Amino acid sequence: MAHEGQMLELGTKSSRTRGSPLSSAGVPLRWLRVGVGLWWVVVVWTGTGGPSLAEDWPQWLGPQRDAVWREAGIMESFPAGGPPLRWKTPIGSGYSGPAVADGRVFVMDRIKVEANPAKAELLNKADSPINANFERRLLPGTERVVCLDESDGRILWTHDYDCPYTTAGDYATGPRVTPTVSDGRVYTLGAEGHLLCLDAKTGKVIWARDFQKDFGIKVPMWGFAAHPLIDGDQLICVVGGQGTTAVAFDRKTGRELWRALDSKEPGYCPPTILNVGRKRQVIIWHGEAINALHPETGAVYWSVPLKATFGMAIAPPVAEGNSIFIMSFSRQSWCLRVAEDGLSAEVAWQGNTRRGIDGAMNRPFIQDGRIYGCGHSGRFLCARLEDGGWLWNTYQPSTGERPADWANVFMVQHRDRFFLANDLGDLIIAKLSPAGYTEISRAHLIDPTHTVSGRRVVWSHPAFANGSVYLRNDQEIRSYSLAAPAR
Repeated sequence: MAHEGQMLELGTKSSRTRGSPLSSAGVPLRWLRVGVGLWWVVVVWTGTGGPSLAEDWPQWLGPQRDAVWREAGIMESFPAGGPPLRWKTPIGSGYSGPAVADGRVFVMDRIKVEANPAKAELLNKADSPINANFERRLLPGTERVVCLDESDGRILWTHDYDCPYTTAGDYATGPRVTPTVSDGRVYTLGAEGHLLCLDAKTGKVIWARDFQKDFGIKVPMWGFAAHPLIDGDQLICVVGGQGTTAVAFDRKTGRELWRALDSKEPGYCPPTILNVGRKRQVIIWHGEAINALHPETGAVYWSVPLKATFGMAIAPPVAEGNSIFIMSFSRQSWCLRVAEDGLSAEVAWQGNTRRGIDGAMNRPFIQDGRIYGCGHSGRFLCARLEDGGWLWNTYQPSTGERPADWANVFMVQHRDRFFLANDLGDLIIAKLSPAGYTEISRAHLIDPTHTVSGRRVVWSHPAFANGSVYLRNDQEIRSYSLAAPAR
């Protein structure tokens, strides 16, 4: 029987509405409703002199959660000096990427309370089941959901709540999860497990859950970071714990619908829907195993043990045919073969120093039996899906020439090319093929502000919508126009 838990109205401060109603960016807009359960689209005039359909980017990895940008009328290469800046707005720190929907931009951040870290309350190292060398401190601060006008970056409202962090010191920058927007509601998940459903127009709390209180869950080492997944009337989340590693909620009320799986480390990998073995399956990869569930009941189809180093199950699984590829930190990657009936799976091959791709934070791509992704220390790779063998590798899109600790590249496909966002704040247009990496254009769009292992990095996935890119660091959020110039 589903356990409804405790409904909480989070927030010691109320939501505030600032600014005026939505306005256009100086171009004619006409909103179209394309059907129940589909995203809003908007007809805009692009720089090519004609109308084109522009999808919103209402969640992590876009409308279909596949990191594909389908908008037409986009520039082929960057102009001298880079694409034009539309606007920039100061915000707080965090890894949360922006979501763009219905003329608004949604992002999460953290406003820190200045304190001497040495005097912050030191938590028991034994709280961490993965590595007792990571110190956990109680760090005061406030988490926020921020709503901005898409046309000019004005803050329309914020919802903030007191949220001391119990995550590792260097990684306590802010929320990790990109907001999800659907049917006039925005869903957010904070690093300490505060799950909120807010009115997208006003920021008013519709319902809320607290993973720690409702499920007796301890915060993972690097916080709750798995982007919730909307599937019909469900909001599927990775929570953690015994019997509650995956939990589905009614997205309108917050009522629990089903729960499944046990794990000591829930990991950070978002729930993912894949169609493999003639079955539509919710894939949950936690720190100890990858699992396939029935989307409506949580019943387990199959489970394969895959233990991630430090519990770092982060990158989402991707599939082609009946093959699923999974990658992780420290030379870890696997290819699973799912049975035709979808009820079982087994490891076809496991990666090593010369096989597979060991990426930690980016989503890989599979095209025509070839895997593309950024691996350990920024090595960008193409490997065969059938056996994991490398076809080529380069550091050009990440660091330029040599390995660097935790170097990363986020990938978004646009037609026959990719937009690559590295952690130095560069956006790159490139083509990828089994023959090699071909860079077309590059521009520096935002400065890295977060220090990890002696490097300054940007670790927030950008959004692409309305002929523009939206990206943030720990100080500001920016939007640049990527619309093709008028002819």
